[in-house]
Amino acid sequence: MQPAPDLSADGFTPRMVGVLRQGYSSAALKGDLIAGLTVAIVALPLSMGIAIACGLSPDKGLFAAIVGGFAISAFGGSRYQIGGPAGAFIVLIASILEKRGYDGLLLATLIAGALMLLFGALRLGRFIRLMPTPVVVGFTAGIAIIIFASQLKEIFGLSVAKEPAALLPKLGALWAAVGSFNPQAAIVAGVTLAAILIVNRLLPRYPAFLMALVAASLLAWLLKLEVATIGTRFGAIAASLPAPKLPDLSLPKLMTVLPDAGAIALLGSIESLLSAVVADKLGQDEHHPSAELMSQGIANIGAALFLAMPVTGTIARTATNIRAGAATPLSGVFHTLFLVLFMGLAAPLAGYIPLAALGAMLGVVAWNMSEKHHFMELLTDTRASAAVLLATFLLTILEDLTVGILAGVALSLIFARLKPHTIS
Repeated sequence: MQPAPDLSADGFTPRMVGVLRQGYSSAALKGDLIAGLTVAIVALPLSMGIAIACGLSPDKGLFAAIVGGFAISAFGGSRYQIGGPAGAFIVLIASILEKRGYDGLLLATLIAGALMLLFGALRLGRFIRLMPTPVVVGFTAGIAIIIFASQLKEIFGLSVAKEPAALLPKLGALWAAVGSFNPQAAIVAGVTLAAILIVNRLLPRYPAFLMALVAASLLAWLLKLEVATIGTRFGAIAASLPAPKLPDLSLPKLMTVLPDAGAIALLGSIESLLSAVVADKLGQDEHHPSAELMSQGIANIGAALFLAMPVTGTIARTATNIRAGAATPLSGVFHTLFLVLFMGLAAPLAGYIPLAALGAMLGVVAWNMSEKHHFMELLTDTRASAAVLLATFLLTILEDLTVGILAGVALSLIFARLKPHTIS
C-alpha cells in the first residue's frame, strides 16, 4: 500500500519569496537565464499553434504565455513551473468560442481566475491532486484524440467553411471537404514531422519544434508553395501587448458563462497541479498547492484583462525548464521576458509560418500527451480501473470534457465504495 500523501505542506507564500530569501548566486542566475531562453524558444511556436487550434489568432497565445507565464512563475507554489497556453485547453476553448464568442471566453477566463483564487484560499489543491489516475489518463487521452482531429484540416489543407468543435460533427465536416485536399500542405506537414523526429533523435538538446517550423517556412517560401500561412490567414502579428481591458461584467452574461468558467477553473487546476507534481519528481522538490492555485487565478485574471486565452501549468515546458538547468522561479520570469523580445523582433517573420507545419507540430503534441502506454496498462489492470478509464475517455471525446471528468470521478467513488482499493 502506498503511503498517504502529505497534505500539510500547503503554504500560501509564493515559492519565489522562499527561494530568494536563501540567497541568489551568479551560478543560479546563469542557470535561470539559459533555462528561460530555452523554454521561450519552445514556447514561441507552441503558444501560437495552440491559439490557432482553439480558433483564436496566434498573438492571443503569445499574450497568454507572457502575462500568464509571468504570474505563474512570480506568484506560484512551484520552484520550476512554467505556465502558458496548454493543449489540454484546446477542446474546451473551441467549444466556448463556438457557443459564447470571444467576449464570452474572456469573461469565462476572468471568472475562472477568481474561482482558482477561491480554490487556493480554501486549500482545495490538496484534494484536486488526489483525482484517480484512470480519470486523469482517460480525459488526457480523449483530449489528445480531439486535438489531433482538429489539426487534420490544416495538415491536409482542407477548405472547411465552419468546423464544429465536437468530434463526430468535426469528422463529418472534414470528410465532406475531402475534395479540397491540398497535396502541397500535406508535403509541408510531412517535412515538419520528419524534421521534428530527426532533431529529437539526433540533436535531442536542440529545439525541434522551432527548427522544424523554420525549415517548413523556408521550404514553402523558396518553392512558392500554395499553402495557408499565419500571414495569409490572420494578417500581421502584434509586436507588443495590448492595453488591459475589462470584459462586459453584466449579470446576464456572468450567469451565462458561469458553467464554462467552472470548467476552465477545474481543468486548469488539475493540469497545473499535475504539472507541479511532475516538476517535484524531476527537480527533487515539493510544491505548495494553495500558492500554486492562487497564482493560476492571478494568471487567468491577467490573461483575460490582456485579451488573451486561459493559461495553466504546462508539463512539457516545465520539464524543459528543469532539464535546461533552472535554479529558481526566475527562469519562468526570464522566459516571459525573452518572449516579449521575440515578439517585438520576430513578429513580421511569424507570418511566413505555414499552418500545415503548425498542424503537424500539434499532432506531435497530441501524440506525446496521449499517454498510450499508461492507457494500456490501466486498461488491463482491474475491471474497475478499466471501466473508469473508458467511461472518462469515451465521454470526453463523444460528449464533453466536463461530463467525462465528472462521470469518471463518480464512477471511481462508486467502485471505491463497493470495493476499496480497486481504483489506482
